[in-house]
Amino acid sequence: MRCLLCESLSLTHICKSCQTKFLKPSLYKRQLENGITLFSFYKYEEIKELLYTKHTDIGFYIYKILAKNSLKLFGDSFDYERRVALLPIDDTPKSGYSHTAILAKSLKSRLIKPYFAKLRAKNTTSYSGKNRAFRLNNPRNFIYREFKEEELILIDDIVTTGSTLSQAIALLQKHNKKVLFCLTLSDVANKQL
Repeated sequence: MRCLLCESLSLTHICKSCQTKFLKPSLYKRQLENGITLFSFYKYEEIKELLYTKHTDIGFYIYKILAKNSLKLFGDSFDYERRVALLPIDDTPKSGYSHTAILAKSLKSRLIKPYFAKLRAKNTTSYSGKNRAFRLNNPRNFIYREFKEEELILIDDIVTTGSTLSQAIALLQKHNKKVLFCLTLSDVANKQL
């Protein structure tokens, strides 16, 4: 096959050279409106074409590459006094897989335990290209399923307004869960640390 970025022959969808050159993560940070910190790893403009693959057959491979180059490194270096849960935002499989589940699996470590099917959206209306008012008028209405840890990390692929993460955080807080921070591959409004 050929690398999606440089079109060289490659054993993976993005060759090792392009992964090193174009997919080196940086750490970006912002506060969501509820005070929870959001960390992301890539500028949206730099990887948006790769993110658009999430509902295609090659999206599975692209998301694994993005996760390996950013989130896996984060999970391996994460240090905390106890084990915490990790919840992917709406890990319902679409197009044969769940892109947020791929991200969550890459973060698994001795201190991070991913859980699946614990936070699923009842409202699956697409937010793509929609403004904040639309998002607030069409809440996700998450379904929550219990898990044992009290502290957790939330993971999603892209954040724009932060409304989906804020809705999830509010629901988790109602169930006496503490969100330590959120992680995304890309934040449309990111600022480098």
